[in-house]
Amino acid sequence: MAADLTGHTLGLLGAGNMAEALARGALKARVLTPQSIIASDVAPARLEFFARELGVCTVPENRAVVQAADLLLLCTKPQQTDDVLKDIAPIFDVKRHVLASIAAGVPTARLEKHLPQGARVVRVMPNTPLLVGLGASCLCRGAHATGADEEMIAALFASSGTTLKVEERMLDAVTGLSGSGPAYLFYLVEAMVDAGVAEGFPREVALRLAAQTCLGASKMLMETGEQPEELRRRVTSPNGTTQAAVEKMDAAGVKASITQAVRRAAERSRELGQGAK
Repeated sequence: MAADLTGHTLGLLGAGNMAEALARGALKARVLTPQSIIASDVAPARLEFFARELGVCTVPENRAVVQAADLLLLCTKPQQTDDVLKDIAPIFDVKRHVLASIAAGVPTARLEKHLPQGARVVRVMPNTPLLVGLGASCLCRGAHATGADEEMIAALFASSGTTLKVEERMLDAVTGLSGSGPAYLFYLVEAMVDAGVAEGFPREVALRLAAQTCLGASKMLMETGEQPEELRRRVTSPNGTTQAAVEKMDAAGVKASITQAVRRAAERSRELGQGAK
């Protein structure tokens, strides 16, 4: 999807890790310039970091972001969304502003509730590989957002990876699968590196081998179009080393644990959307 954000200013309400990933990705893809991004945050250190490392304008107040930008990205924690929206509501212009939210679990109806009638809202669930241009983002629009609004936000995230449109009821599952997904892979790599070190490798060598293995395997999945079960079968020779490893994981219930973990993350997303702490 070609991203044409010429003339638009992106306002980041929150300057955490995901806001950084999106900003870096958009800057790297050159769909935005540092001059077309403004960010706010309660932590002075994050504002200093954004100004120093990304060269973007930073301000301590959310309202200053809303005054300067027309594309607003809500990057706060789910528990903070209501307060932020209530704060900016008096200066939110439904004709000028489009608000995209990456707050896990928070439905568009709840976002719209705290903004003026007719507010155009798009909900997005991205992941941190946006930082390297390989993000996976899913989105849906609220009751008043137009198709053009949705396309504009999709274009922003597509500049840093794959973007899919889904029904809102699926976004909690997206959170569990791809939103939190990079952490699952990092967790796996941690274990692979520890095992490599236990076998005698220097940690940096074990990490390089594990990371390259994950990269290569992911590329095989994407480029061959084969199902993971089939690719695994091809690697697993009868009575070989891979079979011994898979049998060990099966005996430990690894696949079931991963399935349960993804579903628990999706469940937690739903809890956060209902205001749970």
